[in-house]
Amino acid sequence: MFLKGRSESLELLHFQYLSTRMKLDGKEKSHYLNLKKGYEGELKFDLLAEILREERYVINDLLLEVNNSYFQIDTLIISQEIIYLLDIKNYEGDFSLEADKLCALSTNREYKNPLYQLKRSESLFRQLLHNLNTDYLIEASIIFINPEFTLYHASVNYPIILPTQLNRFFYDLNRAQSRLNDGHKKLARKLISLHQTKNPFTVLPQYYYDQLRKGIYCNACKSFQISIKNTSFVCGVCGEYEKIEQAILRNVDEFKLLFPDRLITTLNIHDWCNPGLNKKTLCRILKKNFTANGSTRDTYYT
Repeated sequence: MFLKGRSESLELLHFQYLSTRMKLDGKEKSHYLNLKKGYEGELKFDLLAEILREERYVINDLLLEVNNSYFQIDTLIISQEIIYLLDIKNYEGDFSLEADKLCALSTNREYKNPLYQLKRSESLFRQLLHNLNTDYLIEASIIFINPEFTLYHASVNYPIILPTQLNRFFYDLNRAQSRLNDGHKKLARKLISLHQTKNPFTVLPQYYYDQLRKGIYCNACKSFQISIKNTSFVCGVCGEYEKIEQAILRNVDEFKLLFPDRLITTLNIHDWCNPGLNKKTLCRILKKNFTANGSTRDTYYT
């Protein structure tokens, strides 16, 4: 049973929106692509996890804090006797793990040793369970999800699950009987309640309202070459259609995330979207989907 679904992190959404409306520098673009690829790998794992049988709770994307230390868990599986703490990596290509370094053989680029991150998360999670006066066996593993990934020089004793071992991992999980009780449910709900929505260590690109490109872009190919046809916007590049109201609301969500201190008003959203619509149509969409506040002249929406 999936108790907490997966969605893009606020950090990924920021980079996703900004990459369409401004030029990221090389470091920022690389970080964005890594975030995006990591999320895609997590979604691949979720599809595979749908074959899980027996009674289990699956909790995705947990950001937890214990003793003023934050740690992330990509996927947590609560079963009868064991809690599986899984860190999912979507690396692609040939890698070597030696001398405490994970290195891409084709580029010689070094990555942080994921085993250190896993060990830290496992230790902090044990502390958290102790603080909650509960005790379970914990099996922490790194899952390399990409079928085009190969790892050399890794000890067989490392808590690593390679792409060729994934089917066996799920097979072994399904073989183990699991019956959950109220204690499991209570723990799962408590962990979800402790989830932190904002990571205090996230570093975003510096951006300002005036520097960002305004307008509605295609939700499929991100092109700004769109036009209105009947009740939809249509992309002049890929031909994608999107209902006008849906596109406006998508861009309002983007505006709210990037500029939380700015009011949602007809004038502000008209300037942000530059949709080629009259303000009365835009006002009607906002009134339909949000709560109007203030006087007629100074109306803002929440």
